Amino acid sequence: MDSKKIWHFFSFYFSTIQIVFRYLFLIIQNLSRFPKHPFIRNAISDLFHAPVIVTFMDTMLLLYFHLCNLSPCTVDIDDQTTIHFFTPNHRKFKKPNLVIIHGYGGTSRWQFVHQVRPLSNRFNLYVPDLIFFGKSYSAGADRTEVFQAKCLVEGLKRLGVGRFSVYGISYGGIVAYHMAEMNPLEIDKVVIVSSAIGYTEEQKERQLTRIGRRISGFLVPESPQDLRFLVSLSMYRNDFLKWVPDFFFRQFINAMYKTHRKERLEMIEHLLTKDADPNVPILTQALGIKIKVGDPQEHRPCCKYGITL
Repeated sequence: MDSKKIWHFFSFYFSTIQIVFRYLFLIIQNLSRFPKHPFIRNAISDLFHAPVIVTFMDTMLLLYFHLCNLSPCTVDIDDQTTIHFFTPNHRKFKKPNLVIIHGYGGTSRWQFVHQVRPLSNRFNLYVPDLIFFGKSYSAGADRTEVFQAKCLVEGLKRLGVGRFSVYGISYGGIVAYHMAEMNPLEIDKVVIVSSAIGYTEEQKERQLTRIGRRISGFLVPESPQDLRFLVSLSMYRNDFLKWVPDFFFRQFINAMYKTHRKERLEMIEHLLTKDADPNVPILTQALGIKIKVGDPQEHRPCCKYGITL
């Protein structure tokens, strides 16, 4: 049975579980009609506050990555820093190497579930978790994207990865840019999506004003409303949000944002307080796409291969 059929098999169970929990949620909403038994109330309350559903889905995503011929591993960069990767089960030297880097919203499993199967068929695919996401961690004090880039490159070297291309989205795109800038000979092609690489102070302030909310409040969400806002900014088609109950968002927050919350907030603080630099170095790699930050009339080139801000 190929991975597509297996994924359809598990999709059936996802749908079944979704229906079950939908009815459980209706029961919770109508608890006032039932006798006020404290044991029942406490048991159901614990069920919906513990990240049961998200933990189960995360496990299914891990299994799906395995079905895509990817295996988890951790690489010790030094005595303070560890990077978690998904790497090919069997690396084929005739395939090019590709590294894909997730954004700030979650881990690599949740970010790239739709991409790993087709990409792993064509590339030796490497999918890291950035430091302070997933199982990647550092006891050091550095919170910069340059530190993230250096650690990823070092981790790939220790995995025996030679020349590779890199794709990064959002914060991952910023990390990918610095990887390419510092390692022009090791990195073949670069794709950067929805990332603020070079900008003026005026552009930054205008964008922050347009969002109208504290950035750290939804990039490291504390409430379902924060997470809904983050998803609404990240996804073009987000009508499904109105059908997702708050308890699921609470579970997602408990599972994904409680660990290393302080470090992630410090990373955001670094990004917001560092000086704006519109004159970023031009990359020499052979691939780029368009990125838009601010008004369309204010785009400026930051890479001679098509990346614009």
